[in-house]
Amino acid sequence: MKPFTIACPTGHLAFTPLEKASFLEGCRLGPDAIVADAGSCDIGPRPLGADRHVSLEAHQRHDLEIMLLEARRLGVPMIVGSASDTGTDRGVDQFVRLVREIAAEHRLAPFELAAIYSEQKVEDLLGRLERGARIAGLDGRPDGDAATLRRTDRVVAVMNAEPIRRALREGAQVVIAGRASDCALFAAPLLEAGFSPAIAYYTGKLMECASFACEPFMGKETILGTVEGESVVVRAMHPEQRCTPASLASHAMYERTDPFREHVAGGWIDMSGCRYEQVDGKATRASGAVFHATPRLSVKLEGAGRVGERRLAIVGVRDPQTIARIDQAIAWARGKVAERFGPEGRGWRLFYHLYGRNAVMKELDPDPPSAPHELGVVVEAVHEDGRTAEEIAALAARNLFYARLPGTKGTAGAAALMSDEILVGEPGYEWTLNHVIEVEDIMELVRIRHLVVDGRGGEGR
Repeated sequence: MKPFTIACPTGHLAFTPLEKASFLEGCRLGPDAIVADAGSCDIGPRPLGADRHVSLEAHQRHDLEIMLLEARRLGVPMIVGSASDTGTDRGVDQFVRLVREIAAEHRLAPFELAAIYSEQKVEDLLGRLERGARIAGLDGRPDGDAATLRRTDRVVAVMNAEPIRRALREGAQVVIAGRASDCALFAAPLLEAGFSPAIAYYTGKLMECASFACEPFMGKETILGTVEGESVVVRAMHPEQRCTPASLASHAMYERTDPFREHVAGGWIDMSGCRYEQVDGKATRASGAVFHATPRLSVKLEGAGRVGERRLAIVGVRDPQTIARIDQAIAWARGKVAERFGPEGRGWRLFYHLYGRNAVMKELDPDPPSAPHELGVVVEAVHEDGRTAEEIAALAARNLFYARLPGTKGTAGAAALMSDEILVGEPGYEWTLNHVIEVEDIMELVRIRHLVVDGRGGEGR
């Protein structure tokens, strides 16, 4: 079996544009496939629930154009998964439209494209539930029930490599996939080339974020992964980056609950015995992964549902006495809102994000500063009615000025508004599904549509 090389130019297509120079350098070396992930849960539940992309379409076009032109010039497959950030049917169709437009603009010769859809209808999942299916919760969540599904606006199933393999086997030269496991995108062409699931999925885990696996840190630069036997050599393409055992091993542990396990539908990769060896100044060889197949096929479901309208207010606090008692001030302000609207949770929700103390990690922050010299407070109010959310935000922010704290002699200087306006945010969404469901065949949750794209004016199909 001859070596197989994959080029990966970005870890999240179009979140910001890819860097073209290192990608063209990688393509100059003649990869066998070009692969990129285009989505993530990191962006939160709103894009999925609202079915909106957060990567600008201009950036999507930029990345797809660069990748498509090189893939067609080289005559190798181009695979993109989790289309348009969340992998909904809309996202797949959007990327298919962009590929058609790019092909027409550059008058590309006809090629076959496979669009793979993995969005699920809530009604279908309710039907499975009624027929006895279990929707098992992950990470401590309770199992999904009918009430959970009914407050879910949109659901996607996270596919493994098999639907992409089928599309390639059926002649696709470009694959635009819905929500997919990042590593499955890379595993698919490797499995089709005859490599084992262990090295195929492991390669995907190492390559999924492109130059994040290299040092020094640079985003959106291309890497090449060359698989031979049960090992892969990962090479940095930017002239000032290198792939080292430390950078590659650390990326293998990235975003893992267990640093040595990567789960996909149908099994998991055991990375506890992996070995990393510097090949030259730019590349590292990795080996030793083991794939464990599971007796049942469990597919992850991601779902999001709307919780209400959001309004925001921004307050700055510089007064040391108020900072020292900021939790008391917040409790006072919450109490004034509750006096008017009743207990929190009965139709309204309120959040105080304290930038300067622990706004990012909240209670998980391992070392919040005990005495910051200033705080930025972002007040976030959620209610079904936008006008009510505005009133809640105003009360919650302005009562920080009036909090009755020990030693306070007046309100001057206690807090400062960036602006007295209440800002209108996008509607708020929550993750409703982080679950798995057992199926007999992954294709139960996936649909493939083949079409011919003809950039030279043919009708296509």
